[in-house]
Amino acid sequence: MYRYNETDQRLVDDRVRQFRDQMQRHLAGKLSEDEFRPLRLQNGLYLQRHAPMLRVAIPYGTLSSQQMRTLAHIARTWDRGYGHFTTRSNIQFNWVRFAEVPDILAVLATAQMHAIQTSGNCIRNITTDQFAGVAHDEILDPRPYCEIVRQWSALAPEFQFLPRKFKIAIAGGEEDRAAVRFHDIGARARLNERGEAGFEILVGGGLGRTPMVGHCIMPFLPRAELLNYFEAILRVYNRHGRRDNKYKARIKILVKDLTVEGFANEVDTEWQHSRGSGQRIPESIFKRMEAFFAPPMYGDVRATDAAFVAPLAENRPFARWVERNVAPHRHPGHGIVTLSLKRTGVPPGDATADQMDLVADLADRFSAGEIRVSHEQNLILPNVPLRELYPLWEIIRTQGLATPNIGLLTDVVCCPGGDFCSLANAKSLPVAAAIQARFDDLDYLFDLGPVELNISGCVNACGHHHIGHIGILGVDKNDEEWYQVTLGGSEGTRSQLGKVIGPSFAASDIPDVIEQLMQTYVRERHPEEPFIDTLERIGLDPFKHAVYGERHEKAH
Repeated sequence: MYRYNETDQRLVDDRVRQFRDQMQRHLAGKLSEDEFRPLRLQNGLYLQRHAPMLRVAIPYGTLSSQQMRTLAHIARTWDRGYGHFTTRSNIQFNWVRFAEVPDILAVLATAQMHAIQTSGNCIRNITTDQFAGVAHDEILDPRPYCEIVRQWSALAPEFQFLPRKFKIAIAGGEEDRAAVRFHDIGARARLNERGEAGFEILVGGGLGRTPMVGHCIMPFLPRAELLNYFEAILRVYNRHGRRDNKYKARIKILVKDLTVEGFANEVDTEWQHSRGSGQRIPESIFKRMEAFFAPPMYGDVRATDAAFVAPLAENRPFARWVERNVAPHRHPGHGIVTLSLKRTGVPPGDATADQMDLVADLADRFSAGEIRVSHEQNLILPNVPLRELYPLWEIIRTQGLATPNIGLLTDVVCCPGGDFCSLANAKSLPVAAAIQARFDDLDYLFDLGPVELNISGCVNACGHHHIGHIGILGVDKNDEEWYQVTLGGSEGTRSQLGKVIGPSFAASDIPDVIEQLMQTYVRERHPEEPFIDTLERIGLDPFKHAVYGERHEKAH
């Protein structure tokens, strides 16, 4: 993974000293709340419903074991003993004390971490595929490109005061595991007819109040032009984006207003000023950056191993875990392990300080000291030898990290909702807990197969409810919490937005609604047919009827 040089470290250290001074002046009454607000937000510090929250950047979701131990130390020392991993692959500490945040940032800096650009109208954390560098279907490793974009965008004066926040995702595989179509800019790796590496560029995707699927404006961009083209997109957005209405300020609205063709023409005109020069990336930069992400020494590992095959055949719980939580690895004899943060009874995405320390130890022992964070709010050990899977599983199954539910109904993606967020219309976590409790039956979950369920507490859609096979949105009706259900959302290569099925439900009704949807699916599916395929084949009506029936006209 990337390691800071002297300039990187000085930048972060200087930022900590600067913010410490700003905090002291604010506490002394020399900076008003209005003056201090943009300063604290530029350092990831929010004022939430019950306490301040600090959002820490995890660039493209990659952590070293030492960085994870630092996060555990922060959780234990300055929070309530846990952290929350988000759908942007960051971590949030929800109970920090206001005046102590500079101390936290100082500790983060010692581990080459920070909270810069985790808020504000700037380029946020660059995200990518959690299997980057090890996926079996990879065209190129996207992490070097993510780091190049991170360095280009970090504290760039031109992009610190955009019309609205801006999100970029880069994917390197045939399968899109980074949801690139739902970002302001999405880049998918491609090879041209000569075998040269480049990217398909999509713009104008996003969720929130006005969800949209991104549009391709460049089928193949040579990789050397990545920054020049990104800069052209951002300059067009900075020049034409709405600043008079924050609800219409995202780039997706501009793309819609100009039309995809019109926006692409604007970008192409801007690009001509820098194309071939400007921020063109030389080959030496690619080589230098790729060296940071060289694979570990895998050694002479068998493609299969008796230490893996025997327990796989003899131990059903282990076999189930392998089926759901271990993905194919590009190097023979290895697997990619997802540690589930979705155990029933625990808020999705939460990890205790003890669990973080354990994951750091596991990464050192089993996975070359590296950890990933997925936008589905789970943790990944990317380089585990197959012969070590059973010893790893025996450890994590006693520590709440081995629930074999990745991609299943209880692998719920969920924002903190009204329990923490001051923007939320309704609570998310109790709804997630009720669904997990109702479906806490592995036999039934495995029979249902892949079902993606996402929950958001408000229209900002931090839980990505629009792209869940089943989406749940908290809404406010006459000062009461209700929940709207959508069906048919999907990310990846078949990206689409879910559709609202009808009137909203009380929180207590949601588990029954989900059960009725699942019963309809089981009744209507073809053999081995996944939920999303059945839904697309038969349409929404059978599911609507199952949920509402004769009550449809009377439903709230």
